[in-house]
Amino acid sequence: MLVPTLNTARAFAKIFTRMKPANFRIALVTAPDLKTARRLARAALDARLIACANLVPRVESHYRWLGKIERASEVLMILKTTAKCLAKLEKLIIAAHPYDTPEFIVIDLRGGNRRYLDWLHTGCEPT
Repeated sequence: MLVPTLNTARAFAKIFTRMKPANFRIALVTAPDLKTARRLARAALDARLIACANLVPRVESHYRWLGKIERASEVLMILKTTAKCLAKLEKLIIAAHPYDTPEFIVIDLRGGNRRYLDWLHTGCEPT
């Protein structure tokens, strides 16, 4: 029979804490076109700041800009990341985005499949 040691218990506690849904985030970003969205997603993936990007084309956005109501066709980016990578991800997106004021909205993850969260965590390890 395997008897857990204090070090084993600490290791399991560290893994469990890391995998809590509260440690994960979803960032929503809009881009003007698919080419830009792909470029931003690839940069975030290359930097290991996200595990996955879903690109939803043909989102119609309505907003007020410089005193006028505007409408635009955009691509919605759904970026899956960790709390640890979030600040670096925001910095990368803001620096590489063509908009003066890009959307970068963050949603805390409240639940998820444990295996998926484990995969998400391993995909977000910046170098």
